Amino acid sequence: MSLITFLREKAAELGFQAVGITSAAPLAEAEAAMLDRVSAGLMDGLPWFTPERVRRATRPADLLPGARSVVSLAASYLRRDETNGTPESGPRGRVAHYAWGGDYHQVLRDRTRALVDALAGELGRTPASRVFVDSSPLAERAVAQRSGVGWFGKNTNILVPRAGSYVFLASVILDVDLPEDEPVRTHCGSCTRCIDACPTGAITAPYTLDNTRCISFQTIENRGAIPSEIRPELGDWVFGCDICQEVCPVNRRAVETAIHEFEAASPDVARPPLLQLLTLTQDAYAQRFRGSAIKRAKAVGLRRNAAVALGNSGDRSTVPALSTTLGQDPSPLVRGHAGWALGRLGGRAARTALSDRMGIEDDPTVAGEVRAALDGA
Repeated sequence: MSLITFLREKAAELGFQAVGITSAAPLAEAEAAMLDRVSAGLMDGLPWFTPERVRRATRPADLLPGARSVVSLAASYLRRDETNGTPESGPRGRVAHYAWGGDYHQVLRDRTRALVDALAGELGRTPASRVFVDSSPLAERAVAQRSGVGWFGKNTNILVPRAGSYVFLASVILDVDLPEDEPVRTHCGSCTRCIDACPTGAITAPYTLDNTRCISFQTIENRGAIPSEIRPELGDWVFGCDICQEVCPVNRRAVETAIHEFEAASPDVARPPLLQLLTLTQDAYAQRFRGSAIKRAKAVGLRRNAAVALGNSGDRSTVPALSTTLGQDPSPLVRGHAGWALGRLGGRAARTALSDRMGIEDDPTVAGEVRAALDGA
């Protein structure tokens, strides 16, 4: 068995749907494109995404001395039936598909390291290597594209043949010479469904994403107030967003995951009850989301997001809960968004709660939110 055949078969055994190999040469095209996005302000809100970071991310040989090859791996996280049978029990939010199961960072890191260990057995030596799973400085989507794992969709996601875009990427730089794969020739053609479906207009042009308008950024990475003009477009999303993936034709026949850690423990993970999230304490947050990617949003962020989703729900039965949050939540950020939600729901009870708070709120930002909500309630 050739080394490449062994590598592909072992990767499949570990749950990966695609494997591609490229050299450790600089990713010059990706570097230029990413620097353009930074200079255009499209990566605003991600302070770590600097020109220096871009240059480091697109030069694999700078990340591992003696680097010769980069192996790109794609693992599906798709589960089609996790929300079946979810009880109503009040309004529920939506969580992006990738966060339904266990935190993918450690899961894929362990499996990629197992692949390197198996490769060492075939080589008869332990290769110098460095594993990357999303959180480390390597432009993994650019590596996936150049190695033939997939192609860039117009929403900037990598689309993998037979697996679609519901995939996690992992990469490993090696000091081993491996034959390179060719990029795939498939492309999106004239399809613009992802662009047309994005409610916030975050996909400003094919292959161009304005990070600050993306629902995923606003619900996860943004630690401050969600811009008021974007809040209605969030709908019921409380962590991430899948809209551009849901409408993509490539995903219609995408294979499901072969990795059991990516299965949701219960329907409540994919469709969490909003009133539970609204009152989420720090201790409950730490216990509930241990080992989950959802923990990145922080407890305060999830309460803020739940308030927005409740405001978008149209369900006035939630006004008492939002009124309590407006009056009692220790975070001004959450109180302000609860005030906005009450204004969006409207009605006599919401206006009363807002008026009562207006007279005693001592945080100027929250008071501004309450005042604006009263004007619209």
